[in-house]
Amino acid sequence: MTHPTHAQSPRPTTRRTVLRGTAATAALATAGLAATGPAHATDVHPKTDSGNSSSGSDGPRIGILLYDGYSLLDPTGPAEVLSRVPGASVTMLAERRGPIRTDTGDVAVLADRSLDEAGRLDVLLVPGAGNRGLIAAMQNRPLLDWIRETNRRTRFTTSVCTGSLILAAAGLLDGRRATTYWASAPYMEKTFDVTYVPERYVKSGKFITSAGVSAGLDMSLYLAARLTDDDTAKAIQLAVEYDPRPPFDAGNAQEASDDLKARALKILEDSQV
Repeated sequence: MTHPTHAQSPRPTTRRTVLRGTAATAALATAGLAATGPAHATDVHPKTDSGNSSSGSDGPRIGILLYDGYSLLDPTGPAEVLSRVPGASVTMLAERRGPIRTDTGDVAVLADRSLDEAGRLDVLLVPGAGNRGLIAAMQNRPLLDWIRETNRRTRFTTSVCTGSLILAAAGLLDGRRATTYWASAPYMEKTFDVTYVPERYVKSGKFITSAGVSAGLDMSLYLAARLTDDDTAKAIQLAVEYDPRPPFDAGNAQEASDDLKARALKILEDSQV
Protein backbone atom coordinates (compact mmCIF):
# COMPACT_ATOMS: atom_id res chain seq x y z
CA MET A 1 0.00 0.00 0.00
CA THR A 2 1.87 3.10 -1.23
CA HIS A 3 0.93 6.61 -0.16
CA PRO A 4 1.53 9.90 -2.04
CA THR A 5 5.01 11.31 -1.46
CA HIS A 6 6.71 14.68 -1.84
CA ALA A 7 9.39 15.26 -4.46
CA GLN A 8 12.20 15.34 -1.90
CA SER A 9 11.32 11.90 -0.57
CA PRO A 10 13.98 9.40 -1.73
CA ARG A 11 11.53 6.53 -1.98
CA PRO A 12 7.82 5.81 -1.55
CA THR A 13 6.35 5.81 1.92
CA THR A 14 5.01 2.36 2.70
CA ARG A 15 3.93 0.56 5.85
CA ARG A 16 7.37 -1.06 5.89
CA THR A 17 9.32 2.21 5.70
CA VAL A 18 7.17 3.72 8.43
CA LEU A 19 7.92 0.75 10.68
CA ARG A 20 11.65 1.21 10.16
CA GLY A 21 11.60 4.27 12.39
CA THR A 22 10.01 2.53 15.34
CA ALA A 23 11.23 0.40 18.20
CA ALA A 24 9.20 -2.45 16.75
CA THR A 25 11.59 -2.63 13.83
CA ALA A 26 14.53 -3.21 16.12
CA ALA A 27 12.78 -6.26 17.50
CA LEU A 28 11.96 -7.44 14.00
CA ALA A 29 15.56 -6.99 12.92
CA THR A 30 16.77 -8.97 15.90
CA ALA A 31 14.48 -11.79 14.83
CA GLY A 32 15.80 -11.54 11.27
CA LEU A 33 12.46 -10.32 9.96
CA ALA A 34 13.17 -6.69 9.10
CA ALA A 35 12.03 -5.55 5.68
CA THR A 36 14.79 -5.17 3.12
CA GLY A 37 13.17 -2.55 0.97
CA PRO A 38 9.88 -1.16 -0.31
CA ALA A 39 7.87 -3.44 -2.54
CA HIS A 40 6.50 -2.37 -5.88
CA ALA A 41 3.23 -3.72 -7.20
CA THR A 42 4.91 -5.13 -10.29
CA ASP A 43 7.35 -7.11 -8.10
CA VAL A 44 4.66 -9.02 -6.23
CA HIS A 45 3.75 -12.49 -7.41
CA PRO A 46 1.72 -15.32 -5.89
CA LYS A 47 3.76 -17.48 -3.52
CA THR A 48 2.96 -20.63 -5.46
CA ASP A 49 3.29 -21.64 -9.08
CA SER A 50 0.61 -22.91 -11.45
CA GLY A 51 -0.67 -25.40 -8.92
CA ASN A 52 2.13 -27.88 -8.31
CA SER A 53 2.52 -28.88 -4.68
CA SER A 54 6.28 -28.65 -5.13
CA SER A 55 6.22 -24.86 -5.39
CA GLY A 56 8.48 -22.55 -3.45
CA SER A 57 6.45 -22.62 -0.24
CA ASP A 58 6.84 -25.55 2.12
CA GLY A 59 3.92 -24.53 4.32
CA PRO A 60 0.20 -25.30 4.04
CA ARG A 61 -1.48 -24.66 0.71
CA ILE A 62 -4.73 -22.82 1.40
CA GLY A 63 -7.40 -22.36 -1.24
CA ILE A 64 -10.27 -19.93 -0.76
CA LEU A 65 -13.24 -20.44 -3.05
CA LEU A 66 -14.87 -17.46 -4.74
CA TYR A 67 -18.19 -17.58 -6.57
CA ASP A 68 -20.60 -14.92 -7.75
CA GLY A 69 -22.42 -13.24 -4.88
CA TYR A 70 -20.17 -14.17 -1.92
CA SER A 71 -19.95 -11.84 1.09
CA LEU A 72 -16.75 -9.79 0.98
CA LEU A 73 -15.34 -10.37 4.48
CA ASP A 74 -16.00 -14.12 4.34
CA PRO A 75 -12.95 -14.85 2.15
CA THR A 76 -10.87 -11.71 2.70
CA GLY A 77 -10.88 -11.72 6.52
CA PRO A 78 -9.53 -15.27 6.72
CA ALA A 79 -7.09 -14.51 3.88
CA GLU A 80 -5.62 -11.68 5.95
CA VAL A 81 -5.04 -14.02 8.90
CA LEU A 82 -4.01 -17.19 7.07
CA SER A 83 -1.59 -15.46 4.71
CA ARG A 84 0.47 -14.62 7.82
CA VAL A 85 0.93 -18.28 8.76
CA PRO A 86 4.66 -18.96 8.28
CA GLY A 87 5.27 -20.65 4.94
CA ALA A 88 1.62 -20.69 3.96
CA SER A 89 0.33 -19.84 0.50
CA VAL A 90 -3.20 -18.50 0.09
CA THR A 91 -4.86 -18.58 -3.32
CA MET A 92 -8.25 -17.28 -4.40
CA LEU A 93 -9.98 -19.86 -6.61
CA ALA A 94 -13.06 -19.78 -8.83
CA GLU A 95 -14.55 -21.72 -11.71
CA ARG A 96 -12.75 -19.28 -13.99
CA ARG A 97 -9.87 -16.89 -13.37
CA GLY A 98 -10.66 -13.22 -13.01
CA PRO A 99 -12.63 -10.78 -10.86
CA ILE A 100 -15.58 -12.23 -8.94
CA ARG A 101 -18.25 -9.85 -7.62
CA THR A 102 -19.62 -9.81 -4.09
CA ASP A 103 -23.27 -9.95 -3.03
CA THR A 104 -23.55 -6.15 -3.08
CA GLY A 105 -22.01 -5.93 -6.54
CA ASP A 106 -19.79 -3.07 -5.38
CA VAL A 107 -16.51 -4.98 -5.00
CA ALA A 108 -14.71 -7.72 -6.89
CA VAL A 109 -11.83 -9.92 -5.73
CA LEU A 110 -9.47 -11.50 -8.23
CA ALA A 111 -9.40 -15.27 -8.55
CA ASP A 112 -5.80 -16.13 -9.48
CA ARG A 113 -6.61 -19.70 -10.49
CA SER A 114 -9.47 -21.71 -11.85
CA LEU A 115 -10.66 -24.78 -9.98
CA ASP A 116 -8.92 -26.97 -12.56
CA GLU A 117 -5.63 -25.26 -11.67
CA ALA A 118 -6.01 -25.53 -7.90
CA GLY A 119 -3.94 -28.67 -7.38
CA ARG A 120 -3.80 -30.34 -3.99
CA LEU A 121 -4.90 -28.19 -1.06
CA ASP A 122 -4.15 -28.62 2.62
CA VAL A 123 -6.99 -26.27 3.54
CA LEU A 124 -10.16 -25.41 1.64
CA LEU A 125 -12.27 -22.46 2.75
CA VAL A 126 -15.80 -21.94 1.42
CA PRO A 127 -17.34 -18.50 2.09
CA GLY A 128 -20.98 -17.66 2.46
CA ALA A 129 -23.14 -15.48 0.25
CA GLY A 130 -26.42 -13.72 -0.16
CA ASN A 131 -29.42 -15.76 -1.25
CA ARG A 132 -28.73 -15.37 -4.97
CA GLY A 133 -25.13 -16.54 -4.80
CA LEU A 134 -25.78 -19.18 -2.17
CA ILE A 135 -28.65 -20.88 -3.99
CA ALA A 136 -26.70 -20.88 -7.25
CA ALA A 137 -23.67 -22.45 -5.54
CA MET A 138 -25.76 -25.09 -3.77
CA GLN A 139 -27.29 -26.08 -7.12
CA ASN A 140 -23.99 -26.04 -9.02
CA ARG A 141 -23.26 -29.76 -9.43
CA PRO A 142 -19.76 -29.37 -10.95
CA LEU A 143 -18.81 -27.04 -8.08
CA LEU A 144 -20.11 -29.47 -5.46
CA ASP A 145 -18.26 -32.31 -7.18
CA TRP A 146 -15.04 -30.29 -7.05
CA ILE A 147 -15.54 -29.54 -3.34
CA ARG A 148 -16.09 -33.23 -2.60
CA GLU A 149 -13.04 -34.28 -4.59
CA THR A 150 -10.84 -31.57 -3.05
CA ASN A 151 -12.01 -32.50 0.44
CA ARG A 152 -10.64 -36.03 -0.02
CA ARG A 153 -7.09 -34.72 0.35
CA THR A 154 -7.44 -31.67 2.60
CA ARG A 155 -6.20 -31.57 6.15
CA PHE A 156 -8.98 -29.13 7.03
CA THR A 157 -12.13 -28.18 5.14
CA THR A 158 -13.64 -24.96 6.47
CA SER A 159 -16.45 -22.51 5.88
CA VAL A 160 -17.58 -19.05 6.86
CA CYS A 161 -21.21 -18.03 7.36
CA THR A 162 -23.57 -19.82 4.95
CA GLY A 163 -20.61 -21.53 3.32
CA SER A 164 -21.46 -24.42 5.65
CA LEU A 165 -24.69 -24.88 3.70
CA ILE A 166 -22.63 -25.44 0.58
CA LEU A 167 -20.54 -28.04 2.42
CA ALA A 168 -23.79 -29.64 3.61
CA ALA A 169 -25.20 -29.61 0.07
CA ALA A 170 -22.06 -31.47 -0.99
CA GLY A 171 -22.88 -34.12 1.63
CA LEU A 172 -19.79 -33.42 3.72
CA LEU A 173 -21.48 -32.49 7.00
CA ASP A 174 -23.87 -35.43 7.33
CA GLY A 175 -24.19 -36.44 10.99
CA ARG A 176 -21.94 -33.60 12.14
CA ARG A 177 -22.19 -30.57 14.38
CA ALA A 178 -21.72 -27.28 12.57
CA THR A 179 -22.56 -23.61 12.70
CA THR A 180 -23.74 -21.11 10.12
CA TYR A 181 -25.30 -17.65 9.87
CA TRP A 182 -27.91 -17.36 12.62
CA ALA A 183 -30.83 -16.77 10.26
CA SER A 184 -29.93 -19.89 8.27
CA ALA A 185 -29.78 -22.24 11.25
CA PRO A 186 -33.40 -23.51 10.99
CA TYR A 187 -32.95 -24.19 7.28
CA MET A 188 -29.73 -26.08 7.94
CA GLU A 189 -31.30 -28.42 10.47
CA LYS A 190 -34.49 -28.98 8.48
CA THR A 191 -32.72 -29.61 5.18
CA PHE A 192 -29.61 -31.54 6.15
CA ASP A 193 -28.49 -34.13 8.66
CA VAL A 194 -26.57 -31.48 10.61
CA THR A 195 -26.82 -30.37 14.24
CA TYR A 196 -26.60 -26.58 14.47
CA VAL A 197 -24.41 -25.20 17.25
CA PRO A 198 -24.70 -21.46 18.02
CA GLU A 199 -20.98 -20.80 18.46
CA ARG A 200 -18.49 -18.57 16.66
CA TYR A 201 -16.82 -21.65 15.19
CA VAL A 202 -17.32 -25.39 15.53
CA LYS A 203 -14.84 -28.19 14.83
CA SER A 204 -16.14 -31.62 13.84
CA GLY A 205 -13.39 -33.91 12.68
CA LYS A 206 -11.44 -32.07 10.02
CA PHE A 207 -14.35 -29.71 9.32
CA ILE A 208 -14.32 -26.25 10.91
CA THR A 209 -17.38 -24.12 10.29
CA SER A 210 -17.87 -20.57 11.51
CA ALA A 211 -20.87 -18.36 12.08
CA GLY A 212 -21.68 -15.22 10.11
CA VAL A 213 -19.12 -13.07 8.28
CA SER A 214 -16.90 -11.67 11.07
CA ALA A 215 -16.74 -15.06 12.81
CA GLY A 216 -14.44 -16.15 10.02
CA LEU A 217 -11.67 -14.16 11.70
CA ASP A 218 -12.07 -16.13 14.92
CA MET A 219 -12.15 -19.40 13.03
CA SER A 220 -9.05 -18.45 11.06
CA LEU A 221 -7.05 -17.72 14.20
CA TYR A 222 -8.10 -21.09 15.60
CA LEU A 223 -7.10 -22.71 12.31
CA ALA A 224 -3.77 -20.86 12.35
CA ALA A 225 -3.10 -22.38 15.78
CA ARG A 226 -3.90 -25.85 14.47
CA LEU A 227 -1.58 -25.36 11.51
CA THR A 228 1.22 -24.05 13.74
CA ASP A 229 0.85 -23.51 17.48
CA ASP A 230 -0.94 -21.21 19.92
CA ASP A 231 1.96 -18.78 20.27
CA THR A 232 2.18 -18.28 16.52
CA ALA A 233 -1.57 -17.70 16.28
CA LYS A 234 -1.37 -15.19 19.13
CA ALA A 235 1.42 -13.37 17.32
CA ILE A 236 -0.67 -13.26 14.15
CA GLN A 237 -3.60 -11.87 16.13
CA LEU A 238 -1.37 -9.11 17.45
CA ALA A 239 0.21 -8.55 14.03
CA VAL A 240 -3.21 -7.77 12.53
CA GLU A 241 -4.28 -6.04 15.78
CA TYR A 242 -7.45 -8.05 16.09
CA ASP A 243 -8.82 -6.73 19.39
CA PRO A 244 -12.50 -6.07 18.60
CA ARG A 245 -14.31 -3.57 20.76
CA PRO A 246 -17.44 -2.62 18.80
CA PRO A 247 -19.41 0.43 19.88
CA PHE A 248 -22.54 -1.67 20.38
CA ASP A 249 -23.26 -4.98 22.07
CA ALA A 250 -25.57 -6.12 19.29
CA GLY A 251 -23.75 -8.89 17.44
CA ASN A 252 -25.12 -11.96 19.23
CA ALA A 253 -28.28 -13.29 17.64
CA GLN A 254 -29.05 -15.33 20.76
CA GLU A 255 -29.54 -12.07 22.67
CA ALA A 256 -31.05 -9.89 19.93
CA SER A 257 -34.70 -8.84 19.84
CA ASP A 258 -36.99 -9.97 17.04
CA ASP A 259 -37.24 -6.37 15.83
CA LEU A 260 -33.47 -6.02 15.59
CA LYS A 261 -33.18 -9.35 13.76
CA ALA A 262 -35.83 -8.28 11.27
CA ARG A 263 -34.07 -4.97 10.67
CA ALA A 264 -30.71 -6.71 10.20
CA LEU A 265 -32.13 -9.07 7.59
CA LYS A 266 -33.84 -6.17 5.81
CA ILE A 267 -30.54 -4.28 5.63
CA LEU A 268 -28.86 -7.32 4.12
CA GLU A 269 -31.64 -7.84 1.61
CA ASP A 270 -31.63 -4.21 0.52
CA SER A 271 -27.83 -4.13 0.08
CA GLN A 272 -27.63 -7.20 -2.16
CA VAL A 273 -28.06 -7.37 -5.92
